[in-house]
Amino acid sequence: MKIVLAIDSFKGCASSQELSTWIEEGIKEVYQEAVVQACYIADGGEGMLAAIMQNISGKIMTCSVHDPLMQPIDAQYGILEDGKTAVIEMAQAAGLPLVPKEKRNPLLTTTFGVGELVKDAMKHGCRIFIVGIGGSATNDAALGMMQALGYRFFDAEGNELGHGGEILEKVHRVDESHVDKELKACEFIVACDVDNVMYGPRGSAHIYAGQKGADAAMIERLDAGMKHFTEVLKHKMDKDVAHNAGSGAAGGMGGGMQAFLNAKLRSGIEIILDQIGFDAHLKDAALVITGEGRIDKQSLMGKVLSGVSKRCKQARVPLIALGGGIADELEEHEGVDALFSIMRYPMSLEEAMEKQRAEKLVKQSTTEIFRLIKTLKHSVL
Repeated sequence: MKIVLAIDSFKGCASSQELSTWIEEGIKEVYQEAVVQACYIADGGEGMLAAIMQNISGKIMTCSVHDPLMQPIDAQYGILEDGKTAVIEMAQAAGLPLVPKEKRNPLLTTTFGVGELVKDAMKHGCRIFIVGIGGSATNDAALGMMQALGYRFFDAEGNELGHGGEILEKVHRVDESHVDKELKACEFIVACDVDNVMYGPRGSAHIYAGQKGADAAMIERLDAGMKHFTEVLKHKMDKDVAHNAGSGAAGGMGGGMQAFLNAKLRSGIEIILDQIGFDAHLKDAALVITGEGRIDKQSLMGKVLSGVSKRCKQARVPLIALGGGIADELEEHEGVDALFSIMRYPMSLEEAMEKQRAEKLVKQSTTEIFRLIKTLKHSVL
């Protein structure tokens, strides 16, 4: 029996790799002869770099960059075995966990470090970039990233602007004279799993800036600044991206990368499944196990569970999903043959997220599922 594992991390509790190990141990309690193939998975946000690099030959690179508050830190990116493709995880240089809670302010935080990662990868010969933009601490429409890559932004008086979302409202002129010419030859593929636009009620500031430390006044200012900046893009650079689906992702990172880098936005899970050759793993598979920390309607709308279920349906391979919890609202789950929660008794979220307890619950649930499978397999029914 060949079983494929494609389970996302349980955020704050266990990685995709740890969960895969626990599930395999649970399977082997019942089917010692089972062939288990683990595909480490993420949805394009935090963990994407590790997920891809654990599945594909390549090397992890470390370089010095600036964090969201322009403090020096070391960050990592990956170069795949072709030597030309870099995997950039935005959260490595501009992630929310890099900023202490008391200092979170998207008027000040910048994506400068993300551009530094790209610049370093270019020096090593990379010309194709897979960029995961989840988990950001920023709302600067990728202006910081572009500054690191040589773009300069000026206000109406001709003063060069600094960093952070606060400069959006001041941008009057864009100078490209210091941009590396090789940048135009680069291809950018952005992992984006939301359809928010750059400004307005469904824009980057109103939907996400509050999570990044913005109060009501900051949100209104960021939204107005984003609208102003998109008008500059439209009228002075002939780049009309403000209302593209996903342009508001990661504080306007999606739209900024479309405007300056002609980036293509794709589902994060689809990018990862393609990169790791997931379809090939499905050949001769008897079953696939997927899941994430909490399974709800969002899980079936562009996240890991959604992407895996589509591939399994096409390959006609049964799919079981394991979750730390399953939302009551989830009555239908097309493409998933069965959903199971690992919870066995009432417990607090803190208790559920204790790694030792989670390990035990995952193994127990997996073992029970495969005992049932074995019983049914040998049943006269």
